[in-house]
Amino acid sequence: MARLLPLVIFIVLVVFLAIGLTLDPREVPSPFIGKPAPAFTLSQVRDENQSLSVNDLQGRVSLINVWASWCVSCRQEHPVLLKLAKDKVLPIYGLNYKDERAAAKDWLARFGDPYTASAFDPDGKTGLDWGVYGVPETFVIDKHGVIRHKHTGPVTDQVLAEDILPLVARLQQEAGP
Repeated sequence: MARLLPLVIFIVLVVFLAIGLTLDPREVPSPFIGKPAPAFTLSQVRDENQSLSVNDLQGRVSLINVWASWCVSCRQEHPVLLKLAKDKVLPIYGLNYKDERAAAKDWLARFGDPYTASAFDPDGKTGLDWGVYGVPETFVIDKHGVIRHKHTGPVTDQVLAEDILPLVARLQQEAGP
């Protein structure tokens, strides 16, 4: 029996590996789904004399997009966010993560600014409070300030059409605050 133990351990490890290989690494579960958005008050990227807080998200369905000027994937998703902003489906708020203000402002000036406002989080503390693993990440917040969805990675037209916009439409139909 003792001679079979290494074989049994090997088989168990192979089963766990096989299960792990079938998982999508972008599907990182968030403990914040269904919970109020973490509180924050930060200066805005465009104007450090103005602030953005979690209270600004109350009363309407909104999107929070975590981004940075140094993020290659953020550049990939940016045209999708610009189109969404142009369509005025919902307000898009940014959380500029571990960046430099001048670089962030330059990036928005160069590529366009889809954000109603973008908070400046240079040390990443607010991002950590939100459970951010990296950029880009996008959250759907309901009218009551509750996180309803988290998308890790770039938002694509497909993600928008299949996941985010149907949820937003449902949430917008719910009773107000």
